[in-house]
Amino acid sequence: MATAPAATAAAPSVRSPRPDGPAHAARRAGTRTAATGAAFGVLASGAFAAIVPTTLDGTSTQADAEEGGTAAATTLAAYSADIPSAKKAADGSASGFFSPVSFAGGGTATGALQSAAPARDADLASMGKAREIATKIAEEHAKAAAAEKARQAEKARIDAIVAKGGLDGWIAEALDHMGMSQSYATGLKQIILKESNGNPDAINNWDSNAAAGNPSEGLMQVIPSTFRAYVHPDFADRDITDPIANITAGVRYMIDRYGIDTLDAGGRVGSHGGYIGY
Repeated sequence: MATAPAATAAAPSVRSPRPDGPAHAARRAGTRTAATGAAFGVLASGAFAAIVPTTLDGTSTQADAEEGGTAAATTLAAYSADIPSAKKAADGSASGFFSPVSFAGGGTATGALQSAAPARDADLASMGKAREIATKIAEEHAKAAAAEKARQAEKARIDAIVAKGGLDGWIAEALDHMGMSQSYATGLKQIILKESNGNPDAINNWDSNAAAGNPSEGLMQVIPSTFRAYVHPDFADRDITDPIANITAGVRYMIDRYGIDTLDAGGRVGSHGGYIGY
């Protein structure tokens, strides 16, 4: 007599095979599309995509199956619908390949490239401006150096004249002390030679000033009152016959009364072409 079979142990749950139809293919394509988009970090459509992990054969994991295949497939399809597919699978479903992305504008930089171009242009413009400023600064420095070199050369020349002494030395020192150009030396020398013949101790005892008790003295033949009024303050304590002090008094008086052109011309000239004292 056959005995009844023992109670059968609970059969292990068997995972239902998923139909390998269009819906499953679409789910697989969407999952791959979303995973690819996540790997690249950019989705062509700009939409968010939910990523469902898959096995190497393309099927969903056990956790995914437990969550409900239909709901997950529907949700994934909704998110992946915004990403167009360039090709179709054999069963007509989306293959999961991205469509080629083209840039509008025919060679014009777009996006990050477009934003980088103005910055690059600005940098180049800034570099060019900096180079221009540096060039101008260098030119100014060169001019200043040349001017200083010329000034030093002129000072050396004046010092050499002064060191020799005599009329040229006195004239050079007086003009330099008054801050006047040495270009006036020629005209000033002509005046001095006409007035005193270059003798610092010359005194006029025959004109109207002498008759009034105020004789003209020194290189520029100035009377005492004129000397006191026009001598350079640095030489106010010197005698009227001091060469440099006398020159400063005569020059300052001539400029004040007749203008600097008279000094430059070597004194006043009458209608007959002769020198006229001041």
